[in-house]
Amino acid sequence: MLRAHLAAIVESSFDAIVSKSLDGTVRSWNGAAERLFGYTAEDMVGQSIFTIIPPHLHEEEVRLLARLSQGERIEPFETVRQHKDGSYVTISLTISPIRNAAGKIVGASKVARDITPAKEKERRIRLLLREVNHRVRNQYAIILAMIRQSRSESLTAATFQKRIEERIWALAASHDLIASADWRGADLGGLIETQMAPFHPGDICQIAGPTLALAPVAIENLGMAIHELALNSLRNGVLKGGAGAISVRWALVEQASTGGFSIIWEERALDGGRGPRFPRSGFGAVVLGRTVAQALGATVEIARGNGMLRWKLTGPADRFLEPRQNEVAMHAFDDV
Repeated sequence: MLRAHLAAIVESSFDAIVSKSLDGTVRSWNGAAERLFGYTAEDMVGQSIFTIIPPHLHEEEVRLLARLSQGERIEPFETVRQHKDGSYVTISLTISPIRNAAGKIVGASKVARDITPAKEKERRIRLLLREVNHRVRNQYAIILAMIRQSRSESLTAATFQKRIEERIWALAASHDLIASADWRGADLGGLIETQMAPFHPGDICQIAGPTLALAPVAIENLGMAIHELALNSLRNGVLKGGAGAISVRWALVEQASTGGFSIIWEERALDGGRGPRFPRSGFGAVVLGRTVAQALGATVEIARGNGMLRWKLTGPADRFLEPRQNEVAMHAFDDV
């Protein structure tokens, strides 16, 4: 009765439970073992346990059997086994000795639990932590550049502080979009709206373009660019007097033999007079003229005249778009 009860417990267990002799011959194989390794009990009972052990771990199994036969205690450990289809399964393994009526060790009982999902989760967390570390270091560098370049703008102490706070806020807003998208693609339209919101553009600013998911590096750099363009407009352009219009347009474009991406910021003064001016020095000039283009492998074109200011950035789509989104750029091209 007790033996039948124990057999029922073993068979209904969610963990793979296997027994074997000291030479590695399988003696029992429960249902969970069938599900975990792909072999039925008929396949495995009477066969060698090495059937499910990858070749590079055979020596590990030999040493374990030798230690077990000598009565050594083996602590639970993590290892890898091979499924019938050839794939590897990461398991947590607990080994216990099997003794005969005289107390002699004659075999081993193994309890294996599939920890493949847990190990994959650990891997993703490690990747995420590395990504976070990279982003934090990158933002430190950007903030230091902000401070150095902003000092060249001949600002009062109060204005300097305000400008730095605004730029750090803009950087943080882009970072929030990256984090909320699980460190993958974030919507370009949403990025522009987020960066423009503090400037209260009202109906002056119109944005248009396809729904595109940006890669994190593009989010950071385009976020900075939009902020600096809006800040410049507030100082030297349409947002300063509210007389005129701003448009932000983007599209996928044909570029050589690959997909490309282009974004245009354009301001037009209402009276068609002198119009907006582009920053000549300081952090904004560096970001818009060089930094963003270098980070994204892109080119910048700046045009001004007849009450108009245009900033255009064009580069390879794979530097701007989240990888899954980039496939679109290989098949769909629009004129900017």
